[in-house]
Amino acid sequence: METLIVQPKTKEQLAALKAIIKALKIDYQSEKGPYNPEFVEKILQGREDIKNGKGVKIDTKDLWK
Repeated sequence: METLIVQPKTKEQLAALKAIIKALKIDYQSEKGPYNPEFVEKILQGREDIKNGKGVKIDTKDLWK
């Protein structure tokens, strides 16, 4: 089958699309943001670790050594 990516611009459009999809008994998945929440959590944790002095700093001159 084919996958369609629909990008409604308003909450009303989103509600209408969901109603149509449900009425046609079509399976669908919904994602709330452009990034996976687990990925975002890892990035935020990494930033917090750096603030707390954890992690390894590598000088850019030594990056390719």
